[in-house]
Amino acid sequence: MALTVPPPRSPIDGGLARWYEHELGWATAAGPPVQLVTGLRFDVLELPAAAGRGVLRRMGAAVGPVALMGRRMRLLVAAGSAEELPGLLDWLEWGGISLDLAMLGTDGRMTAPVPPGRRSAGRSGSGPPEAAVWLRAPEPGREVEPSLPALRPSLRGRAAAEADAPCLVRLVATAAAECHRVRLLSAAARGRRPEPEAGAAAQQRGAQRFASS
Repeated sequence: MALTVPPPRSPIDGGLARWYEHELGWATAAGPPVQLVTGLRFDVLELPAAAGRGVLRRMGAAVGPVALMGRRMRLLVAAGSAEELPGLLDWLEWGGISLDLAMLGTDGRMTAPVPPGRRSAGRSGSGPPEAAVWLRAPEPGREVEPSLPALRPSLRGRAAAEADAPCLVRLVATAAAECHRVRLLSAAARGRRPEPEAGAAAQQRGAQRFASS
C-alpha cells in the first residue's frame, strides 16, 4: 500500500505555524492558509464585524483576544463554550431569533492571523484584503486561558456581573443584542419593514435575567 506524503509547508506557512506552536502552544493544521485548531485551548465566537465592533465598545477590556477576517470578527472564549451557546441563547431568551452568531468548538478550524509585528505575504507586505489579522492579539509567553470569557461557578450572581473577570454570559448577551441591532439596521437600509418587537423584548428580558442572576 502506497504511503501518501503530505506536501512540505512553504517557508511562510511553516514559520507561521511554528510561531503559534512554540510561542503560544496552540495546535495548528497545515494550509494554506495555516489553521488554528479550536476546542483545545479555546473556542471561537464568530459574528459580523459590525456587531463585533459594538461588542468591543460596550465591553471594553472584558474580552480576550480578537481577530478580524473580512467582514467577520472572531472572539476567543474558553474551550467548551461552543457547547454552551444554544443553552445560553435560550436562557437569555434569544432562542429562535435569527442571529448571525456562531461558535467554533471541538475539531473546528480558524484561519491563523499574522502574528503581531509581522508582515503578511502579499507583494506589498500588507497581504490580501481578506487576510486574518489580530485586533487584540494573544501575548507570547502568557497562558491565554485566564483572559478568555468563561462559565465558572465563581462568576455567578450580581457581584460576578460587576467583576473584572471575563464572563461568557455577558459576552453572549451583548453579542446577541448587537447582532440583532445590525440585522435590523441592514433590513431598514434595504427598505424592508423589520419586526423588532420580538428581538427588543428578548433583549430587555435577557438583560433583566442576566442582571438578576
